[in-house]
Amino acid sequence: MRLNQYIAHSGICSRREADKLIKSGQITVNDKPVENIATPIEHDDRVKLNGKMIKPENKVYILLNKPKDFITTTDDEKERKTVLDLVKPALKNPAYKDLRIYPVGRLDRNTSGLLLLTNDGELTQQLTHPKYEIEKIYIATLDRKLSTKDEEEIINGIELEDGLMKVDELAFPDPLNRFKIGIKIHSGKNRIVRRIFEKLDYEVKQLDRIVYAGLTKKDLERGKWRMLKPHEITMLQNKGKKTPHISIQENKRNYKPRRPIKR
Repeated sequence: MRLNQYIAHSGICSRREADKLIKSGQITVNDKPVENIATPIEHDDRVKLNGKMIKPENKVYILLNKPKDFITTTDDEKERKTVLDLVKPALKNPAYKDLRIYPVGRLDRNTSGLLLLTNDGELTQQLTHPKYEIEKIYIATLDRKLSTKDEEEIINGIELEDGLMKVDELAFPDPLNRFKIGIKIHSGKNRIVRRIFEKLDYEVKQLDRIVYAGLTKKDLERGKWRMLKPHEITMLQNKGKKTPHISIQENKRNYKPRRPIKR
């Protein structure tokens, strides 16, 4: 295994960040400084970061259907409920002892839905990097009906404080209910869905992420979690390839009545 890959597999950082650690002279192999990122590492080699031994971890990938009122962090000084409290049972397996897992991206406290947790630093960087355009689908419930005018403005692009934002799709679960809207985006900007509607003076009463990077909530109840299946991990690890396209209207569990997408 190459040195940078070995470090990334330890859960400390991504492979790109491992390259920087190596080139900056912070890594030693068998107590000798090494600055070649491709240095081959054998089973009995001793790899250290600033004098502290590191070793690859067993990789774990957990998909959580997050409820409201849980914060997306690994620790909270105010002792509020965190998403790690929900997935602690997943780490009781001896193979996962002392593993450090982290949420991939964030969902704010009042947003529910799909959240991926892992100790795979390289995958985390890939899924959060803008160039991979990871698709997400949300269901937003508003305080009042979405007007046709505002619907068109969102579809055509809406100017926010950090630039123009265009959604990939917009649809309604029920054509007769314009309080509830399905919205697909690939932007990773903070609170982007809420900010879109707030810009038009709507209050988002509920927000639920139902699709993330090709993963869905199928058979995953609120507050529950499951380990990713091997083919799902492979799908996410296809570096440089876009995740499978899922239309809002294809998500039949949440979208029974269908409505043509306006472009």
